[in-house]
Amino acid sequence: MRFKPSVFPLLIVCLMFAAIPAFSQVVPQYQRGGLNLTIGAGPSSWDVDWGHGRMLGGAVWADWYPGKLPSFLQGFGIEAEGRDISKDPNLPAQYNQRQDTIGGGPVYAWRINDRFHPLFKVLAEEGSIDFYPRPGYSHDTRMLIASGGGFEFRFLGPLWWRGDYEYQIWIGPLLGKTLDPQGFTTGISYDFSHSYQKH
Repeated sequence: MRFKPSVFPLLIVCLMFAAIPAFSQVVPQYQRGGLNLTIGAGPSSWDVDWGHGRMLGGAVWADWYPGKLPSFLQGFGIEAEGRDISKDPNLPAQYNQRQDTIGGGPVYAWRINDRFHPLFKVLAEEGSIDFYPRPGYSHDTRMLIASGGGFEFRFLGPLWWRGDYEYQIWIGPLLGKTLDPQGFTTGISYDFSHSYQKH
């Protein structure tokens, strides 16, 4: 069963706003030091919403968190993300099917403690798709809006394991069809600001 339209983006936005008041409660806060940058990469499993069902690929991301924000804004940052989906495990050849996206937007990491962070994001991206519907027309690009959420878990020093879900809405129909790909990404990231200190 496929998850469809606006339930997940709405849920993620609601969770994001519900988390903000927690900073005024008893949960300890953590101060980032150093570069305030996290860079990661990992595999993606994606429903491309274009005739191939689920396909595989990879993603890279970088999260930057500004320092010295007011306490109620701690955890907000900017994420840049790129993804390439080009491998269909059910087909011996690719038949010119590929989706690439790159973009960025706000990310919120709810710092429950120094080892576990739920996170939420909303991104504006450019998407590129290769396909084979008819001779002479096999590539197109679109702007898209993506929303998602997941969590990251610190397992060794500055190394974090991350898993997230993302739902995309490509703007404008493609041969009469509106694309709304979605999928999961997991991977490892390195936190350049891994010196956490309790307030």
